[in-house]
Amino acid sequence: MIMERKRMDCPALPPGWKKEEVIRKSGLSAGKSDVYYYSPTGKKFRSKPQLSRYLGNTVDLGCFDFRTGKMMPSKLQKNKQRLRNENLSLSKGKPDLNTALPIRQTASIFKQPVTKVVNHPSNKVKTDLQRATEQPRQLFWEKRLKGLRSSDVTQEVLRTMELPKGLQSVGPDTTDETLLSAIASALHMSSAPITGQTSTAAEKNPAIWLNTSQPLCKAFIVTDEDIREQEEKVHQARKSLEEALMADSLARAAELTRDMAMEGKASA
Repeated sequence: MIMERKRMDCPALPPGWKKEEVIRKSGLSAGKSDVYYYSPTGKKFRSKPQLSRYLGNTVDLGCFDFRTGKMMPSKLQKNKQRLRNENLSLSKGKPDLNTALPIRQTASIFKQPVTKVVNHPSNKVKTDLQRATEQPRQLFWEKRLKGLRSSDVTQEVLRTMELPKGLQSVGPDTTDETLLSAIASALHMSSAPITGQTSTAAEKNPAIWLNTSQPLCKAFIVTDEDIREQEEKVHQARKSLEEALMADSLARAAELTRDMAMEGKASA
């Protein structure tokens, strides 16, 4: 993916802070941008909550706009007015219409119940449960996850998994990274078996013959040997964890014994 980076000073934050805007030049998300901030020591921040936890009470970020990097007093005033209106409605005993209906709180990556279905005898669409529950899916939607990386609390990018050689992707411009995201999403969203694209026609023209309920990979079979290898990996991982916990416990006991001995010498 081609990206353009623009880094500049951020006057709204203490001296030395930098704002970086990364503009995507290619792919399905071309034209969109991501905003990051860097402290004078070079620490990277991806969201306003991270920035607020780091700065603490040194800077009031109540009216700080994370995307523009500017203080927006009008934004703070609107938030205060909204809170006053909510408190007034609660004091009068009126229901809050903003929360009376279900509202989506996160991105639509995984299934979430957000719609109230009411049966109407005269409405065939509403009484057809199959049509009411099944929603159309966008082809190759997993490619929107391309470029996303998981990181730990220290903002270090985690190492990605290595897929077995038997798994081969299907579709235009698909990579191992896209295939991993597709399989992980399928395992999370569906309770049906994951078999891949069983139709050979999907390889020739995936835009027509692609099965949207299966990940973007060719049909595969999990053999008994694959299961045994995975069981061995799990066994080794549990053994390594047990050894690490035992070593940590022994180290703590030795440290406690050493501290007690030093305290005994000091009191003597």
